[in-house]
Amino acid sequence: MAKPGAAPAGGGSSAPYGLRGVLGGVGPCPTRWGRQQGGGSSMNGGGQRAPGAGSPALPACSPLKMCSWVLSCCLALQHLAVQASLLCTFHLLLLPALPEGQPHSPAAGELLARSLFACGVSALLQTSLGSRLPLVQIPSFEYLVPAVVLSSHLSRTDGNGNGTAVASLREVSGAVVVSGLIQVALGMSGVCGWAARRCGPMVLAPSLSIIGLSAYKDAASLCSASWGVALLLMLLTVTFSQHLGSCRLPFCAWPRAPGGSVEPPVPTLRTLSVLLPFAAVCIICAILQHLRVPWDSPDPSTARFPWANSTFQPPWLQLPYSGEWPLLTPRALAVGIAMAVGCSVNSAGCYVLCGRLLRAPRPPRDACNRGLCAEGLGSLLAGLLGAAGGTASSVANTCAGGLTQDGSRLSVRVSAVACVALGMSPRLAALLTRIPLAVHGGVLCVTYAVAVGTGISYFQYADIDSGRNIFIVGFAMFMALLVPRWLGAAPAHLATGWVPLDLLFLSLLMVPVFLTGFLSFFLENTVSGTPEERGLLQKTGAGDGERGKASSVYGLPAGLRRLLPSCKAFPCCFLCPEREEEEEKEEEDEEDGCRAAEEGTAAAGEGTRLLLKPGSGEAQDRQPGQEEMLAWHTGA
Repeated sequence: MAKPGAAPAGGGSSAPYGLRGVLGGVGPCPTRWGRQQGGGSSMNGGGQRAPGAGSPALPACSPLKMCSWVLSCCLALQHLAVQASLLCTFHLLLLPALPEGQPHSPAAGELLARSLFACGVSALLQTSLGSRLPLVQIPSFEYLVPAVVLSSHLSRTDGNGNGTAVASLREVSGAVVVSGLIQVALGMSGVCGWAARRCGPMVLAPSLSIIGLSAYKDAASLCSASWGVALLLMLLTVTFSQHLGSCRLPFCAWPRAPGGSVEPPVPTLRTLSVLLPFAAVCIICAILQHLRVPWDSPDPSTARFPWANSTFQPPWLQLPYSGEWPLLTPRALAVGIAMAVGCSVNSAGCYVLCGRLLRAPRPPRDACNRGLCAEGLGSLLAGLLGAAGGTASSVANTCAGGLTQDGSRLSVRVSAVACVALGMSPRLAALLTRIPLAVHGGVLCVTYAVAVGTGISYFQYADIDSGRNIFIVGFAMFMALLVPRWLGAAPAHLATGWVPLDLLFLSLLMVPVFLTGFLSFFLENTVSGTPEERGLLQKTGAGDGERGKASSVYGLPAGLRRLLPSCKAFPCCFLCPEREEEEEKEEEDEEDGCRAAEEGTAAAGEGTRLLLKPGSGEAQDRQPGQEEMLAWHTGA
């Protein structure tokens, strides 16, 4: 068997195998899928673990082994299916909070079309100029909670007026506009990158775990519409991705490179382990409904999920614009601030989650700042169009990509173009409302579970037996589950006498992700602890290699880099990669306090990335080998 760094059989340069895949590959790796050391993910039935990694690395594919457009379209359709479930869930949970029985309320298809259009534009910005990670954009739950808080307040105070539903949506859209402006400001000022750089394993572990756990109530409510349908979808997904992950269909072969060897077929069941169950369950439900066979249970808990104006037929072609400007009020300003802060915490965690699942280097500061700016521009567009939610990185799509080992930028861009097209047709967007509620619940279960597991995997890098770490993790996660429960049962306890301030505090404290991120970040950076205890990353000897990999993944396109010869002026200084000498100097200054503990753990140039675990006697995470490089298309 050839070494990972050797040239392919069909010729080519002698550049590292993984690096060439980074620059030219498309989609998952056609060869060595789980067969070599570190070639398969532990969540996908992979075999041997990668050296020092919590889960084996995803292999990289050669530029000569390009995945076909058919497979790229299938992966884009898979992204679109998960995105549609999350969009429908967002609006299903928001619409009941709006006043009922009001005239001229927008139809569900129109609301979905506005969100789809904004999400498609934001995804194109994210993959081209933002963080450059294959991230799908959706209105996240961090937008949902403040929007429900504001809508519920407006329903209680203005419930007797005419057109209250329209006015409520306009005020929610105003809050979305405010959140977009604040996110752009946070990204251009470098606050997002500064905070992300100071998030160690003891911040990432509870934050990512709570991101997954925060959706369990909504998932249970949706699954209760038909637990049989939801369990069938989960069973098929687990079977395809785990038990049949290495199954290769003979008619799904990769194109043969000129002069190269015959490529094995694609592991189709694992690659499409979300799309195939989704489509199969929807078809089964449609057949049962046509045959008038009852399959959904009349659970009272699902009665709060009605679609507004379900009998109204929207037009086939229409610009995704409400015709009215968003309403900016002090209440919208307060809720918009809460939206921006909560979504920024969620997005920063999603960047780390995506890199972790796809074995990329940790996102640098400039990539985090650019990504938040791209999401802010998408949220600004969504608010101006009259959407009920902004745009944020989709945790569910990121987890689905880790589950199926799909990290193709091309497929995300194709799905973004499809979202823009659906946004121009409210009638087609309204077809998404036909998806059974139990299917949405099943998708939430199988995707957010990966976020929980990824968060738990970060505990291996820190001393979890330390009393300091036990308290930080336990206190942050417990309070993140307790405070929203308490305020949800009795919101009147939080009364300052000024309504906008009440809405601001209520919107922030009802978001578990914000509570976990804030508490763990504050305690991690204020409670004393040794570098080994905290699991801090080690830079000595691995700076140049890690920086080169990060540049190949998160770097701006070559054409844009030529237009930006200097990045010293504000705000480009926070959006462009730093010069190597400046970055090295800053890293040396930041690691001054940890250098004494780091000496002796790694020889110069050895490339050890993490400190030793106490009592282990050997490094836990070394610099990835060439076979541990990325597995998705990262070309411009």
